[in-house]
Amino acid sequence: MVRKTAALLLMTALLLSACGGKDEAATKKANTAVQQQDETKEKAPAKPNGNGANQAAGETGAEQGNGGSGQPAGGESANDAAPAAVPLKYHMNKAYNIVPNDEGTEKKVVLLTFDDGPKKAEWINGLIDTLDKHHAKAIFFVNGYRVKENPELLKLIHDRGQIVGNHSWDHISLRKEPEAKVRQQIEDVQNIVKATIGEAPVFFRPPFGEGGDIGKKVAKENGLLYMTWSNGSLDWTMKSKGKDNPQQVIQNVMDQLHAGSNILMHELPWTAEALDGLLTKLESKGYSFVDPRSIELEMR
Repeated sequence: MVRKTAALLLMTALLLSACGGKDEAATKKANTAVQQQDETKEKAPAKPNGNGANQAAGETGAEQGNGGSGQPAGGESANDAAPAAVPLKYHMNKAYNIVPNDEGTEKKVVLLTFDDGPKKAEWINGLIDTLDKHHAKAIFFVNGYRVKENPELLKLIHDRGQIVGNHSWDHISLRKEPEAKVRQQIEDVQNIVKATIGEAPVFFRPPFGEGGDIGKKVAKENGLLYMTWSNGSLDWTMKSKGKDNPQQVIQNVMDQLHAGSNILMHELPWTAEALDGLLTKLESKGYSFVDPRSIELEMR
């Protein structure tokens, strides 16, 4: 269409020239129109080939009205968009149970936790596969020396969407240690976890549940919610070759079950084997799994 218009302008210019009009200006205008049309054709995007390739006009969200796979409005890529915040619906009481903040919030919940890792990818993946199956989140309380030995396992926990907690550096009882030692045991874990996955833990569990007043003080100074547990699976007491270990893990938890249970488990093969059956039983009793990120970081 543009070329036809340019041709008409050129013919008009020639007629004006023949009639003594402003031939130079008209000819220049016509030539410019032809040149612009050619330049437009050279810059035009290739037509779609049926599978979306070379769709220059649809490569950004702004050009597609944000309906395509390009960037959202404002130029931020979809992968860079901040995850939605998890509402704070629960808090921890002095018995280390999970308690709803409001009357209308579900009370029959349990908190799932696993201590003493990261140890083996096989065990971690087994636990998280089951958590994913039940749409559950858990806290993996890690030791600093293990993170130093296997940083890729800490990344595995984080990358698979689970929450990392601080379980001290060396897994020693902190109750009778001097403050400098306790601070080192806690803060060194904060530092190595942040350096490895980009964020520091917000939950702290002392080994053996023995943090003492100093452990509580240092944890609070580092923005950590201090906790032990209120339901112990006793999985750590079991023999490595016990055939009944998975069933015993389930039974131990169910025997102590109550609303708000803070369940202590460990990164162990029989616990990974037991987890699907345990979560299925909990669900059959009407329990759901609290997202640790929905718990306030101040004890009440």
